[in-house]
Amino acid sequence: MAGPQFTEYFGPVLRALDSLGGSGRPAEVTDKVAELSLVSQAEQSATTANGNSRFANRVAWARFYLAKAGLIDSSERGVWRLSDEGRAQVGITAEEAVALFRRIHTNFSRDQSNAVDDESDVAPPTALDSPSVSSAVSNRQGLLERLGTLSPAGFERFCQRALRESGFQSVEVTGRSGDGGIDGIGLLEVGPLVSFKVLFQ
Repeated sequence: MAGPQFTEYFGPVLRALDSLGGSGRPAEVTDKVAELSLVSQAEQSATTANGNSRFANRVAWARFYLAKAGLIDSSERGVWRLSDEGRAQVGITAEEAVALFRRIHTNFSRDQSNAVDDESDVAPPTALDSPSVSSAVSNRQGLLERLGTLSPAGFERFCQRALRESGFQSVEVTGRSGDGGIDGIGLLEVGPLVSFKVLFQ
């Protein structure tokens, strides 16, 4: 079964998010996909006719279809998050990726489906129908109750995502499970020329 070349990145995008703790900013995920898939610098440097990265465009199309399938979602601040269903699909095969593409693709209207072409300058839509963290937890009490049900690993993933939603990039958890807290490091950009490495606990 043949499909668009971007379907080869369905699995790597899911694995990248999983290895990043369940969430990541687009650039982090794209870099991790390149690392996991052993994408050469030449492949990463190849561009479409308008000068955009062909590799990044394919990763973006993969995210779009994975989001439509409910395997990942995206917040209003651009953080990609692995859903529970996506976590269960991290080992998706090439054949399953093409089948997923075909299933989602048939649901699009004729106009939308004609726009899908990972070789062109067309970028995938960025707006998704999935809720943001702020809309998913509408009040403080609900948040506290939800946090109380999380495992230590779940709490770490929540903290990573909260920091990413707040503008941090390259967020890594460095603490060990069972130490009663969370330790890590992140990069906070405060302007185009200034960024700080921030340690958090």
